[in-house]
Amino acid sequence: MSDVLMEGRGLRRSFATGDGEIEVLRQIDFRIQERERVAIVGNSGVGKSTLLHILGTLDRPTSGTLHFRGQDLLAMDSQELARFRNQSLGFIFQFHHLLPEFDACENVMMPGLVGGLAASEMRPRAERLLTEVGLEHRVNHPVGKLSGGERQRVAVARALVLEPSLLLADEPTGNLDPKTADQVLELLLEMNRVHGTALVVVTHSPELAMRLGRSVELFDGYLEEKAVPEPAPEA
Repeated sequence: MSDVLMEGRGLRRSFATGDGEIEVLRQIDFRIQERERVAIVGNSGVGKSTLLHILGTLDRPTSGTLHFRGQDLLAMDSQELARFRNQSLGFIFQFHHLLPEFDACENVMMPGLVGGLAASEMRPRAERLLTEVGLEHRVNHPVGKLSGGERQRVAVARALVLEPSLLLADEPTGNLDPKTADQVLELLLEMNRVHGTALVVVTHSPELAMRLGRSVELFDGYLEEKAVPEPAPEA
């Protein structure tokens, strides 16, 4: 059995403007294996977020194919895609997009509640994950009173509460100070090790990309594999 989790082939995305058509992605081929970790790097404005949104079925390519465990995602209708995203994908964005009227635990529970699961089932899951991310003392805390790093950890727990096979993260440490950013990265790596969640992370950080292991660069609409630097020899 193949261990390919997601594969996109010939992905193109263009946008119509007043000055004509702009082609952001050109014939992108992308594959990620089960449990793999991949960084997508590149300069600002080259289409990294566009590609991530296509992989997350939040946007449709102009042309190309996209499969998840062999299933044709582009053949699904909007309701089927919504169900797929809820059950199989987790999302973390640079801005955490937490719901301010709910506490930390309720925010983490939300994907399950939206998916039709009972609150009595979701609350223990949410509390367990908040403990895993070091927020057991903030379970019932209003999210508006949490620090930026704490909010992002709530966002990580929310993304993982339904145990998705693939987590897509768009600059998840972009708004954090270096120490907090490192803590969030360690958390993502730990979730990959413990839960087997595959990671695709858009980042400007060379350090983050290096620690994920595999790195691909988006340039001029094309995607290229980047060589992983050899670790420095110990003194």
